[in-house]
This record gives sequence, C-alpha cells and structure tokens, in this order.
Amino acid sequence: MKLILILIAVILVTIGLVKLVDKFIPSKLKPLLQIVLWILIAYLGYNTFQSIYAPIEFNKVKNERYQEVIKSLNDIRDAQLAHRKVSGNFSDNFDNLVKFIDTAKFTITQRRDTSVIDPILTKQFGVDMYEDKVIIDTLAFVSVKDSLFKNSDRYKTMMNVPVGQEGAKFQLKAGYLEQNDTKIPVFEVFVKKDVILFDQDKDLLVQENQVISVDGVNGDALRVGSMDQINTSGNWPQTFGVGSN
Repeated sequence: MKLILILIAVILVTIGLVKLVDKFIPSKLKPLLQIVLWILIAYLGYNTFQSIYAPIEFNKVKNERYQEVIKSLNDIRDAQLAHRKVSGNFSDNFDNLVKFIDTAKFTITQRRDTSVIDPILTKQFGVDMYEDKVIIDTLAFVSVKDSLFKNSDRYKTMMNVPVGQEGAKFQLKAGYLEQNDTKIPVFEVFVKKDVILFDQDKDLLVQENQVISVDGVNGDALRVGSMDQINTSGNWPQTFGVGSN
C-alpha cells in the first residue's frame, strides 16, 4: 500500500511538472520535455497498475494450483491410512504404495458378544458357569483399490505434483515415533511452494513462503502428516478442502 501511495504521489508531481513546463519553459523545449514527462507518467502508471494487479493474479494462480495439489495429497493420505489399517504401518515409497493399492484387501468383520460355559468354574461349583466372550467373524474381503478409487487409476500417478514445475514429485517419508515405550507409525508427504509456483513473481513467492495466517498455508510447503508428531492432517485451512487441520 505504501508503494502504491508513493507511485500515485510521483504521478501527480509529474503531471504538475508538465503544467509547469507548459507555463515557464521556452516554446522550443516544451515538446521534448512534455514527451519525456508523459512517458514517465505512463511508466509510473503502468507500475502502479502492476503493483495492484500482480498480487491479485498471483493469488488466483496460487489458489488454483493449491487446490490441485491438495487433491493429490488427500489421495496419498487415504492410501497411507489404508496401508496402516491393513499392514500396521505406513509405506515409505510410492512404488510399494501403488502395489499395495493394486493387490491389498480390507477385511470386513463383525463383532458379537456371547457367553460360553467356563469348564473350570463349572467343575469347581458343580453348576454351569458362563463367561462372556467377544467373537469377531470375518464376513468378506474388499479391494482397497475399489474402496478408495472406484474405477479411477489416478493413484498410479499420485506421486507426481500435478501443477507447477514439470516432472516434480512429492517427497514421502515414513517411520515411527516412540511414546510411552510404544512405537507409533507416522508419515509425511510434502512439496515446496517454490515448486508449485516456480514461474510466478519471485518477490510474491518469497512473501508466500513466509505466510503465518489462519487463512493461508503456513510455511514453505504444502504437506500431509508429520514425522515429528502423530498427525495425518494437511497444513492448509478448510477453505482449501477436506483433510486440512
């Protein structure tokens, strides 16, 4: 805003100079000086317009690209959660994750409570004694691919960043955090904003990398999960879609 005000002030001063030239400068020099001053006005006017328009266009491009990246991050997150449900941990590379989706199945179970005769207590007291038990029945097996992606094969390319720098891929990590002597699986997937917005205004990109806001994507990357805490959410606000913090 300060820059805009300065540019407007300079334009007004320049216009004032044009009028002064017209009033006090000899006739022979007026045409040349007026041309120079009008060129300066045009240049400053263009810079003023760009200072307003450039951030608007940057935010438009940013939001559109972030939406596409977030769709892919949500697919990866869903695939990782399925991997943990079936295998007990997260995958640390995309090849194995894709293979898992192609071949793995969810087990559909049913839990039911029942009572059965406790032979030890029955013998001890001479009457039928019962104990409560929980029985888990396996009902069916369902394909992970069909459950998560239906008829789509987009999971086969989910490692590719869909917008921004050509050929870029998401970075994937997985491992364990130890809490109370228990190892808990964690994962993280991320891509730098510099990759997503590589062809945009560098000054605005520097500002975007420093964002700290409830309405923005904080930090220098879009990410899902964390290697430092138990968290499978994304670091974007809800305005960008599901899977956010």
